[in-house]
Amino acid sequence: MDVTEDRTLGGRVLIRQPRDGYRAGLDAALLAAACDARDGARVIEAGCGVGAALLAASTRRPLARFVGVERDPQALALAGDNVALNGLEGRVSVVAGDVGAPFSALGVAPFDAALANPPFFDDASALRGPAPAKRGAWIADEGLAAWIAFLAKAVREGGTITLIHRADRLADILDHLGPKAGSFQIRGIHPFVDTPAKRVIVRAVKTGRAPLKLLPPLVLHERDGAKHTAEVEAILRGEAALAWD
Repeated sequence: MDVTEDRTLGGRVLIRQPRDGYRAGLDAALLAAACDARDGARVIEAGCGVGAALLAASTRRPLARFVGVERDPQALALAGDNVALNGLEGRVSVVAGDVGAPFSALGVAPFDAALANPPFFDDASALRGPAPAKRGAWIADEGLAAWIAFLAKAVREGGTITLIHRADRLADILDHLGPKAGSFQIRGIHPFVDTPAKRVIVRAVKTGRAPLKLLPPLVLHERDGAKHTAEVEAILRGEAALAWD
């Protein structure tokens, strides 16, 4: 497999990833920035791929411990390499697993927090057939409901669930989480300040009961042609996080 080596988080994280397969991007960076794990917390990422979000989150939260779960053998192998490349073996690990199987199959205790960037589509007919190397990252064979059920089982009572997804799936996300979690906080991610959100980041607390909060949006681009807004640039460099307050 032909791979590239890319630096993220202001150069602090080195990622080896396929040149032609699914490549980590802005969604992984924002998910990592949304991780607010406390010191000593145990965090799981479902579907960690090559570890882009996992390693960025662990670098941002150096006193927390992280486990990534991935079903694709090649992505899992690269994720393991990336953990070692970044010298994080002491508190970051990756294991083979599938969100379509019960969380109990991993044989570990529930975590304090769970992260995920689930595939955006449940139905392959909704796309023009993604390239085979990218299919697993775009198509959720088990559906979004299975991903959320896995995340809910993966955390203890009072634990947090944070995920990034398409904005038009927000109702489904809340519906699937509703019986299991509450205290929702939602942040829309808008391409421009005057356009609708294309993504949402949702944070929920298992058994939480606080009122839903709709937080200020994150705007990605300016109309003047700059690649990203100053806020997003600071997030990508690791100089800022997505706060939940």
